[in-house]
Amino acid sequence: MKRYFLIIAAAVALWGVSAVDASGCTGISLSAKDGSRVVARTVDWAAEPMESGLVVVPRGHWHRVFTSSGDYGLEFKSIYGYVGIYAEYEPFIIEGVNESGLSAGLFFYPGHEDLLCEEPQDSQHTLTDMQFVSWILARFSSIEQVKNGLKEVDLVSLDHRIGSVHWRIAEPSGRMVVVEVVDGVPVFYENPVGVLTNSPEFPWHLKNLNNYINIAPGNAPDATLNDKLRLRSLGQGSGMLGLPGDFTSPSRFVQAAFFSSTAPMGNTGFDAVTQAFHILNQFDIPIGAQHQKSMVPEGLPSATQFTVAIDQKGMKLYYRTAWNSNIRCVELKGIDFKNCKYQIRPLDQSRVQPVEILKWHNS
Repeated sequence: MKRYFLIIAAAVALWGVSAVDASGCTGISLSAKDGSRVVARTVDWAAEPMESGLVVVPRGHWHRVFTSSGDYGLEFKSIYGYVGIYAEYEPFIIEGVNESGLSAGLFFYPGHEDLLCEEPQDSQHTLTDMQFVSWILARFSSIEQVKNGLKEVDLVSLDHRIGSVHWRIAEPSGRMVVVEVVDGVPVFYENPVGVLTNSPEFPWHLKNLNNYINIAPGNAPDATLNDKLRLRSLGQGSGMLGLPGDFTSPSRFVQAAFFSSTAPMGNTGFDAVTQAFHILNQFDIPIGAQHQKSMVPEGLPSATQFTVAIDQKGMKLYYRTAWNSNIRCVELKGIDFKNCKYQIRPLDQSRVQPVEILKWHNS
């Protein structure tokens, strides 16, 4: 139990102190001609380096939900094995995929801390927001199953000081939903653009896209201002003049929607994965952009602490980090989820960017 309170203290210290100012995540999705579906996202946290890692969870693994009272809540057994990336503590999965191809991710949602209540009376049915992704990946293979499963549990906040979150769930078929809590009740929104960022609420982001109806790929046509002056584009991409370029959640949503919708469709899942990483380069937030100069944290080269891309058909999870931009891959098909053990490892064995030295012949 002592470790539990240390976990809560660490989570509050990391996420709760400045969640509104330091958090950010940008999610996109792409398809390939071979039927592959790729979901990808950044995890941005500018306050300090997070202790994040990979976790492999076998079938049959028992989970215990931590609650704000210090008692354990819901206990559940993994029907599906899965691979996830956690922040600070292994059950707090930020992004992952299970062996059925179902993917789920947690996104910061600041300013909505009062939407989820604290722990209810019946702790045996209590599922906290920070372990919602683990529960999804362990128990379900479809969005409809998640909807039905939520009828049997009470989804509550682990601790309001940590801040609020919302979630993205994606099937290999291409269906994606966003889950947000409205008046204490989880609501499922179909996601027609495959994009998610942070606050405000998801329907607001969709409506806001109407403000950019004039944005188009390519170049705007030449125009005549009057009889004496003809206007021409000063460079490539003038069709997207007016696209917002700041790091706020609404602006990132608009950028992500247009970049992912105009990206050419690759032949394979791997093509879509590499394209996703290229698109998400746009959302790699330079350290210092969200701070006063005197408040820049030590040892954090980028506010975008890691970027993930999941090929739901190929059953592969790819990632890179702020310390090592080389892309690494976990192949779920190579894991025997029936017989493997529960395993964790850090995302980076060493937080140093590897550099390939090219060799040259003298003759």
